[in-house]
Amino acid sequence: MQNSRIAYFSAEFGLDESLPIYSGGLGILAGDHIKAAADLNIPLTGVGIFYGKGYFQQHIDEGGSQHHWYPEVDLEASVYPVELVRDDNGHPVIIEVPLEGRRVYAKAFAVQVGSVTLYLLNTDVESNSDADRRLTDTLYPGAQDIRISQEILLGIGGTRLLTALGIQPEVWHMNEGHCAFLTLERIRMLSAEGVPFETALEVVKASTVFTTHTPVPAGHDVFSIEMMDRYFGDFYWQLGADRERVLSLGSMNGVFNMTRLAVSASSKVNGVSKLHGEVTREMFHRWMPYIPAKDIPVDSVTNGIHTGTWLASGLKELFDRHLPSDWSLKAAEPEAWAAVREIPSIELWEEHQRAKGKMLQAFGLPISPSDGVPLIIGFARRFATYKRALLIFDDPERIARILGNPNRPVVLVFAGKAHPSDGPGQDLIRKIVELSEDERFKNRVYMIENYAMDKAKLLVQGVDVWLNTPLKPMEASGTSGQKAALNGVLNCSVLDGWWVEGYNGRNGWAIESTIDGDPWLQAKQDTESLYRLLEEEIIPLYYKRGDRNVPEEWVSLMKESICSLAPVYNTHRMVTDYWNKMYVPTSARGKRYAADNYEVASRVAAYKQFIRSNWSAVQVRNVNIQEDNGSRNGLKKFRAEIQLGTIWRGDVRVEAVGSDGHRGIWKVKLEPVQQQEKGLYVFEGASEDIPTDNIWKADVNVRVTPISPDFANEFELELAAWG
Repeated sequence: MQNSRIAYFSAEFGLDESLPIYSGGLGILAGDHIKAAADLNIPLTGVGIFYGKGYFQQHIDEGGSQHHWYPEVDLEASVYPVELVRDDNGHPVIIEVPLEGRRVYAKAFAVQVGSVTLYLLNTDVESNSDADRRLTDTLYPGAQDIRISQEILLGIGGTRLLTALGIQPEVWHMNEGHCAFLTLERIRMLSAEGVPFETALEVVKASTVFTTHTPVPAGHDVFSIEMMDRYFGDFYWQLGADRERVLSLGSMNGVFNMTRLAVSASSKVNGVSKLHGEVTREMFHRWMPYIPAKDIPVDSVTNGIHTGTWLASGLKELFDRHLPSDWSLKAAEPEAWAAVREIPSIELWEEHQRAKGKMLQAFGLPISPSDGVPLIIGFARRFATYKRALLIFDDPERIARILGNPNRPVVLVFAGKAHPSDGPGQDLIRKIVELSEDERFKNRVYMIENYAMDKAKLLVQGVDVWLNTPLKPMEASGTSGQKAALNGVLNCSVLDGWWVEGYNGRNGWAIESTIDGDPWLQAKQDTESLYRLLEEEIIPLYYKRGDRNVPEEWVSLMKESICSLAPVYNTHRMVTDYWNKMYVPTSARGKRYAADNYEVASRVAAYKQFIRSNWSAVQVRNVNIQEDNGSRNGLKKFRAEIQLGTIWRGDVRVEAVGSDGHRGIWKVKLEPVQQQEKGLYVFEGASEDIPTDNIWKADVNVRVTPISPDFANEFELELAAWG
């Protein structure tokens, strides 16, 4: 793995609570990604921003109102060494970025994570104005002008920093769309060498990977065209194209969409779970209505967590005693975890009780182990409305009875922040605090303030059940439940994100419902499913004690959870997937496109321009469908006349496409058999492998798409002509 370099760009990195330059899941995932790359000796370089005041610190007052403050980040307190980047003469490396017609300067800090270096840009430089020195103070500011300035700094500035340091990545990985301006800077650099815009775009596209993390609209940055003109008015021409062509890479519905830019300039795009891949294809289908959602070129790599970061120290010692000596190096191999099943139940249970006691003490919760520690359910994440923190309180009287049973008590522990601009999210926190003061929930509901990585570790290691109740399918992946599972904490979750893949019926509980599309009915059904699980399965099982007060069946579920989930949902597996599915093929593709003075990129660019210019003449005519009932499986025959104009018949794929009745599609390739006149061809094909219900003909159509062996996927041009 030493012969390739990856540049991994992200707006936030969660390495440790001592370096609070992250807000939540995206940043912690990015931090775990580079830790795993270091563990696996993958030559990766991280690029982000050093936020001088980080993400906000949270205080919740007695009334439940969230207050924010932004203390200066103390570099001396960081667990990871942070140093100012200097040149060979000892001077700080300073890069320059154009912002709204002025020059803004940025220095860089280097954070060493094993063999991986993370570079973080910061504008607190003397030569900047006071306002520009504050540009990188806080993460995810509400003001759009500061937001676009930070994203220009990250994308354009980060690319210039790598150039200044002599780092020449073979693969550029954009972790979410915040950093997508890097594609424009890379095109600009090639344009400065005399490479035409369309060729430069192909070179950049060939070597770029994009990971999208959310179906939530607020997670996809958009900027007005007026704002783009203000910030890029002097930049467009440097790319070697006119304003309209540059803006076309990201323009959607009258605004400039950063996710659209990222997709336009990447050859590999992936979601972060299998279900999220499907949801993303449905979302991108709105941009590409001529391509069925199933055909939208989006792959998936399911998220994982960094085992060494999130595993409780006591459990690690227990595993060291009972698992193979090299188990931590083989975290992605199921065989390495198999011995967990042989750990004496009392040892695993007592270790969990120690983690639970540590959590209770750290949070100052008035629960005494001597009284018999109750079942504790944890709910901790960003307070966004789609995560439905209040779902469990849908029927207050019923949940009060569930929590308040003196023989089988249950405690709910909540934690999380709401963005300072998210009023509804802050209202959720206020409501939970109010409920915690309600007599029905006194000493049964707690809210932990200032949620960060240190408190997250305590929670995922110390609670008994990890509750996750998002509105399906809004949870792209979710990783907090994976951290809990690693520590023997059992998941109780809506079948969304990673849990659809992870749940096997024996390693936790699924909140199952059948409603799809009506949030109110969905909530009712999900609540009823949750209450039933608590009343009939979870609570009785927890309190079913055997010898030495150990709940043997519960501990068996803990073991099954660890053995089935820990080997799969870790970043060693995840980063290996990225290496094999994304980095290696993208590296090879990028090299091929750049070779011989960009010969392939130039050819592909010219070909795409030719196809786009002549595609309007492509038409499907006279489609004929026949069924041979005499054959065993009912042979279906297709014939279509295709008007191609000046486009060669070998440059298109012609297919009969139909619905399989199960939200999927079937395809039959048609081959050219006759040329009737110049530009007009007859294509034919047949198949027995088509559903044989009576309505199969109703959904059949014939599609023509442009193809090339040089394309990264069959629909790279996002063009299709239908009959």
